[in-house]
Amino acid sequence: MSVLHPTEGEYIQHHLEHWQLNLQNWTFTHGQSGFWVLNFDTFLISILCGLLFISLFWVAARRAVVGVPGKLQNAVEMLLEYLDGIVQDTFRGTSKLIGPLGLTIFVWVFIMNFMDLIPVDLFPAIASLFGVHDFRAVPTDDPYLTFALSITVFLLIIYYNFMGKGVVGVVKELFTHPFGKWLFPLNILFRLLEEIVKPVSLSLRLYGNLFAGELIFILIALLPCWKLWHLGFVAGLMLGFIWSMFHLLIILIQAFIFMMLTIVYLSMAKTEIH
Repeated sequence: MSVLHPTEGEYIQHHLEHWQLNLQNWTFTHGQSGFWVLNFDTFLISILCGLLFISLFWVAARRAVVGVPGKLQNAVEMLLEYLDGIVQDTFRGTSKLIGPLGLTIFVWVFIMNFMDLIPVDLFPAIASLFGVHDFRAVPTDDPYLTFALSITVFLLIIYYNFMGKGVVGVVKELFTHPFGKWLFPLNILFRLLEEIVKPVSLSLRLYGNLFAGELIFILIALLPCWKLWHLGFVAGLMLGFIWSMFHLLIILIQAFIFMMLTIVYLSMAKTEIH
């Protein structure tokens, strides 16, 4: 790849490569796959986004006052009240975990999604100053991260199944629902498919929307290179701004959907089927 004058294909490929860490020999690489290969840029940015989330809420809690709240405290309180109302309306029963879980999912996923609105060349350019040639700054356009999030939800679904129904209730439901006890092989098959589809749909929905959004930003960034556009740079800025405004709604909705589906799935897991 020509560093100074990459072709359109090289430019796109460059922005789709991860900065990777091979855990077998602890060396940084790119363009590899395998169980021991970690997309280190995804890991790093997701941790930083999590720390940003914790820091913001820690500062809001430390500065909280009884009287007239500041802007940060007011925003956090409004968000907490809104999400708490959603949890109460959606989740059947009581749980000390669901409220904080919903808040964490929504804010953390939103911050990671928001990285997609940062200019696509900014983080790769900063990384290149430290000798890193490939760097992707949007954690949620990495299927490994979205699957990791959804697997965590899947484990919580299993936990809430047993917590709400007990071992006997789970086994009874597994063998008798929805076709009755005489068709228990079909019941087990349908139940396994149902449970597997939940984390898969969660992860692919989030990954697909963010990957498509990033790809469109990359294509918009290429507009000044197209000879067909005499005002390519201006057109690129205008299209980038328009897509950013639209994509802001997408990243907000995707964070909300991931949170809502998690709460719904956990509520379904805890509720007995009659």
